[in-house]
Amino acid sequence: MPNQSSAPKITFSRVNLKSESGDVPGWVLITLMTAGLVVLMWAVAGPALKSVFEQAMTKVAAF
Repeated sequence: MPNQSSAPKITFSRVNLKSESGDVPGWVLITLMTAGLVVLMWAVAGPALKSVFEQAMTKVAAF
């Protein structure tokens, strides 16, 4: 018979779960700030990236 005392016990603490739920507004703020930075970088670099892509496609089509 296997020894049941050697099996690991998994316990959950409500204290740990409650402390993690308080950081949701922080993650929302980080997500929104990241999205804002992406939009800003896209607006700045978009025209340059478009011209690079068009030049590359023109070279490929001429080949």
